[in-house]
Amino acid sequence: FFACSLYYFRLKIILKDKMNLLPKSHQEFGQKDYWESFFKKRGGKAFEWYGEYPELCGHLHKYIKTKDNILVVGCGNSSLSSDLYDVGYLTITNIDISQVVIRQMKNLHEKTRPSLNYIQMDVFSMKFDDGSFTVIVDKGTLDALMPDDKPITKERICKYFTEIERVLKFGGRYICISLLQKHILDIILAYFPSHNWMFRVVRCYEAEKKSDSADSSLPVFMVICTKFKVLPQLILEANMGIEDKMIRFESSEGVMSLIDGVQQSAFICSGLRRSNIADQEDVSFDLHNPNDNAPRFTLHVVDIPHDHKHSSYAAFIVPQGREVEWMFSTSKGRKHLTKMTKYNRLAIITMHRGQIYNSLETVQNELQDAVCQVAPSGFKGKILFLSLGSDVGKRTVLTEGHSEISGGYIVEDVEISPKDRFRRLIYLSNQFVVQSEAKLKMVKCRNGEIKEFKDHLYLTCKHHIYMSIAAQIAILKFTSPSLALIGLGGGGLCMFLRKFLPLLDIIAIDIDNAMLEIAKKWFGFKQDSKLHVSILDGVDFIRQSAEKGKKYNAILFDVDSKDSSIGMSCPPKQFLDPLLLEDASKCLSEKGLLIINVVIRDESLRSPIVNDLKNKFVSIVTYKLEEDLNEIIICSREKYEKSNLSSLAKVASEKFDDFLTKNKVENRDVDDIKHFLDNLQIT
Repeated sequence: FFACSLYYFRLKIILKDKMNLLPKSHQEFGQKDYWESFFKKRGGKAFEWYGEYPELCGHLHKYIKTKDNILVVGCGNSSLSSDLYDVGYLTITNIDISQVVIRQMKNLHEKTRPSLNYIQMDVFSMKFDDGSFTVIVDKGTLDALMPDDKPITKERICKYFTEIERVLKFGGRYICISLLQKHILDIILAYFPSHNWMFRVVRCYEAEKKSDSADSSLPVFMVICTKFKVLPQLILEANMGIEDKMIRFESSEGVMSLIDGVQQSAFICSGLRRSNIADQEDVSFDLHNPNDNAPRFTLHVVDIPHDHKHSSYAAFIVPQGREVEWMFSTSKGRKHLTKMTKYNRLAIITMHRGQIYNSLETVQNELQDAVCQVAPSGFKGKILFLSLGSDVGKRTVLTEGHSEISGGYIVEDVEISPKDRFRRLIYLSNQFVVQSEAKLKMVKCRNGEIKEFKDHLYLTCKHHIYMSIAAQIAILKFTSPSLALIGLGGGGLCMFLRKFLPLLDIIAIDIDNAMLEIAKKWFGFKQDSKLHVSILDGVDFIRQSAEKGKKYNAILFDVDSKDSSIGMSCPPKQFLDPLLLEDASKCLSEKGLLIINVVIRDESLRSPIVNDLKNKFVSIVTYKLEEDLNEIIICSREKYEKSNLSSLAKVASEKFDDFLTKNKVENRDVDDIKHFLDNLQIT
């Protein structure tokens, strides 16, 4: 929304500044009187709507030869024809409806360019013989003639196209430089391909760069329509990249969609150049290579409130594998990163799986144009690229597969640093969220061989720390405790609990058998006499356990939702259904706890969830993680006083910390546990 509102505001400023030259309404573009008045006011100064020869020659020379007989329609006082003449295109005829401009141009060129012809003529009724020209150049004329898509306007334009078709030879090219507003593109695609013309459109980047200084937000295109007697099949081609690679389309809809996407991006980039979005969500773009539907980069534009002590703008390249971290995967995290780097605007770029990135330097070169397009207005100089290291990061895909329940998935190894390597399970439906993760540890065996192990004592997910401490609270006074965990994933939490609480009987429930196989094969998961897995819907497990009178000291819900239509990622909404919560309550032993990992994106959902829990449990204890969206909710059928809860949590936390210390676990974070103890809330 911000981009649209800014764009129209900016357009109004342009009209106000040049009121004596630009029409009061767009309908005037097509009127002869307007152009007569326009050129009288303008005098001899050229008015270049869509770039000049230096910006357009790269494309023009591909489609115009020096031997061509060229007609320039609606020439105005543009210098394009004289520039072409000066580099060897000597057979050029220019026509315009304005007698004023024709007189001006004749006076300007008759001595120095005697064969450069200027004729006052109406493009709707040209006086040339059939097939007189091999090339017709239209720079902005069609746009001026068609200010709207009213039936009478369409009728006039079809008459114009008929004249173009009549005076152009077979094999000749109609070259139209245009902004390709929707109604313009619609009529071009409706007319020419259906009349045996080949259609091609390219983007004129150099013309856009030139117009940036004039605050233009509209991309410039060059349409090349080639006339054939018969065209056996529809030929529709486009190139929106810098390299000369064409994309072939089967229908006009594909071309329209591509052009619309380019225009929207330019539209938003223009708004970003002229505004600060510190009070809004950051804006994101997917960057593609030509002919590739898969994105190569994602670029996030992040602003913070202006601070004169900060530098203006920089780009930050996130190494491969790090894009899932809080600082790069969430809007709040990216704002935090921008503040840390002390820039008022930061373009944060992430890389995608399935792409090859050779070096940080080559990535910077690829991104140079993109980051320039979203630089704030007035920014001068070279854009500084920041990153976390000197390379693009290392990511190795170990396997790709498909589960009937979870969909496509990838297991990959990511190297954060030489000492920090992780194995991750990623669902392709949500590639910026790690479903399961294990730290990889290299251990030297007695025979000197170095082997890789999964470090099950290292909890990579912070919410697992607090779920583990809550589980310890639940079993403090029991000698043969039991726990049910809904959601196996890669088995990391199960394996940690098995080592942390060796007397605990654990049953893990997962609806997806493929996840069990992944956990065993790729994450070192093993079942034993104290740890079992049951492949079953977690909802059915709770209901069946309640019916059978099964009791557990702790029940953990650590399961993600596949339904992206609601603002809650964990757990699925059926796990918070009042009837299921009642069954879960029945399954808890004396002093038992229901421990839920909740991830809410829509804050309005939280209050109803807490109210439903309060209706089924006596005490509700909550802890919101500082960085992540995760919130741990602990439910008890017994009443907890603040002092009693604090005492139990302190004992459990000390046991947790002692266990990590004894096993020399690297990720002990005393501050995190202290924050947990200080911020437990009883509802």
